[in-house]
Amino acid sequence: MKTDGGATVLGIDVGGTKTAVVEGTRLGEILQKRTVPTESSLPFEEKLPQIKALLDETVAAAESAGRRATAISMALPGPLRIEEGVLIDPPNMPGWHGARVKDRIAEAYPTLPVFAEHDGNAGALAEFRFGAGRGRRDLRHFVFLTCGTGMGAGVIVNGQILRGASDTAGEVGHLRLSYEGPTLFGKEGSFEGFASGAGMVQLASRMFPRRWTPETPIREVVGAMLGDDPEALSVAEEAGKWLGRGMALLVDTLNPQMIALGSLAVALGERLLAPARRALAEEALPQAVRACEIVPAALGAGVGDVASLMAALDRSAAGVPPAA
Repeated sequence: MKTDGGATVLGIDVGGTKTAVVEGTRLGEILQKRTVPTESSLPFEEKLPQIKALLDETVAAAESAGRRATAISMALPGPLRIEEGVLIDPPNMPGWHGARVKDRIAEAYPTLPVFAEHDGNAGALAEFRFGAGRGRRDLRHFVFLTCGTGMGAGVIVNGQILRGASDTAGEVGHLRLSYEGPTLFGKEGSFEGFASGAGMVQLASRMFPRRWTPETPIREVVGAMLGDDPEALSVAEEAGKWLGRGMALLVDTLNPQMIALGSLAVALGERLLAPARRALAEEALPQAVRACEIVPAALGAGVGDVASLMAALDRSAAGVPPAA
C-alpha cells in the first residue's frame, strides 16, 4: 500500500465504549489498528497508560515495516475545547470530564505534533472526503450523525466544517425533542435520549421493563434487534421515529444535501433508517426532504478509524498534505 514516502498518521478514536489507536495514510487508508475498552467511568489518568501502550505498539510496528509516523490525530467526544483537546463534560464519559487529552499525549510524544477534533466533526470530514461524499464534487452541504453510544453531529456548510463560536456546533444530542422521555445529555426527552445507543437502552427499559433495565448493555439490545426479535424491533421502530424527528430539525434548519449516519445506523440498517425516513418526511419541509439523501456511513464500521486521522489531515499537519 502506497504512503507518502513512508509518512503516516497515528489516530486515536475515543468513544464511550472503546478507544482505538490506528495508523493510516493521507488517503484515509488504515494500515493497522488496536483497541482497548474506554471504561469511561474510570478517571482518564487511569486509562492513559493503556492508550500510550497502544501507541507504542503501533509506532513499533510501523517502524518495523519501514514507515514513519509524522503526527498524532485524535477524534474526541464533545463538548470539547477543540484546539486545546480538553473534554469539558461528555455525558457518557464521567471519568473524562476536564481531561486534557491533547496535552497528556503531547507530553508522552514530544517529537510529534498532536491535533484534536470533535468526533462528530471528524466523522463528517471522513465521510465527506472518503465515504459517502467521495467523488461528489456537487456536495457542499453535509451532516454526519455519530449515532453511537451518544449522539453528536458534524456539520459541513459550503464545503467547510462548522465549529461555532464555542466549539459546540453539532451538539445535537442536547436538542429537546419532547418534555417526556429518556434523560440523557442532562435533558429529559433529548435527541440523545431517544436515538443514541444509550438512549435505545433507556427506551427498551421503558417499553419492556420486565426484560430490560437501564443498566442492560447496549450490545444486548442491539443484538436482539439484529436477531429480528419482535420486541427489540419495536424499540428500533420507536428510536427510528425519534431519530427522524431529530433529523427534521436539522433538515429544516440547515437544508443539507446529505445526512450520513454512523455506528448504529450502519449496523441496524433499515430497521432504524426506514422509520426515521418516514418520520422525517412527516415533519420536515417537503422540498428540503427531497433535496436530502439519508444514508448509512459509507465507511461503515471503519468510519471512526478514518475520522481519527482527520484532525491532522484537515490541517495539512506535519508534512502530511490533505487528501485531494
